[in-house]
Amino acid sequence: MRLPALAVAIFALAARAAAWQAGVPGAYVLGADDQIAVRVSDAEEISDKPMRIESDGYIRLPMIGRVKAAGLTVEQLEERIAAGLKVYMKEPDVTVSIVEFRSQPVSVIGSVKNPGVHQLQGRKTLVEILSLAGGLAEDAGYSVKITRLREWGRIPLPSAKDDPTGGFSVAEVRLAGILEARSPEENIIVLPQDVVSVPRAEMVYVVGQVPRAGGFVLRERETLSVLQALSLAGGTDHAAAPQNARILRSAAGVASRAEIPVNLKRILAGQEPDVPLEKEDILFIPSSTPKKAMGRLADAAIQITTGLVIFRR
Repeated sequence: MRLPALAVAIFALAARAAAWQAGVPGAYVLGADDQIAVRVSDAEEISDKPMRIESDGYIRLPMIGRVKAAGLTVEQLEERIAAGLKVYMKEPDVTVSIVEFRSQPVSVIGSVKNPGVHQLQGRKTLVEILSLAGGLAEDAGYSVKITRLREWGRIPLPSAKDDPTGGFSVAEVRLAGILEARSPEENIIVLPQDVVSVPRAEMVYVVGQVPRAGGFVLRERETLSVLQALSLAGGTDHAAAPQNARILRSAAGVASRAEIPVNLKRILAGQEPDVPLEKEDILFIPSSTPKKAMGRLADAAIQITTGLVIFRR
């Protein structure tokens, strides 16, 4: 009796998930669009020319016809092909090699150096997948989110939850814990079709008459004051007018930023309290030349999106 197409697909997914989660070293489970080569000694009809596994999971071979390849490891496929060839030869010598991996995609998006779709080749941990994506970008945040199809089971982490549709398992991992080996149990095995997302860090910016204009990444659970941000930017230069500084702050639903006057001269002298910055605030230090100061204020928000250096402490 032939199974319906949906049942076949579910069975293949389950087989592949079981092989990955069983922890078999080096076990790669074949799937649709993988390209393989089959070589059989003493069978000229079967050449070792690369062939792609069809969308229904089958390959076509001379002598034995269609053979199901998806859901099997290379060794299992070799055994299946050999079993079919025993009608024609006593001890078939079958070798299957993988030419190109296409069936185990993992999407890595967000603040990594090379975002995109990466193919799993064997078992890969979360840290290894981030390494395949070139590592973290300078503006990377302090957590990583994993989204997994429920067909592969729930993500084995305490933070894992199902999304509202019930079709995905979602979990969040603190990067410091796995990168510094403080929480190795959270460095989980990544499975095919997972989506690994690294959100951008919360930042504040300092622009204008400072030696190191740029964006400064906020550490986890950290806030910065005006004086702390100014210190990170190297202080003010000789042409600055610190008494006329501004905090440019965005508000929900408002296109332009609000300007909050800050007298850095009085704050530095201890005559006024330091001012806390909020995420995405821009601390603008104008020039002492009035016309130049006006122009720099108009350009401050533009500088944030046109190549400012990002500093991670």
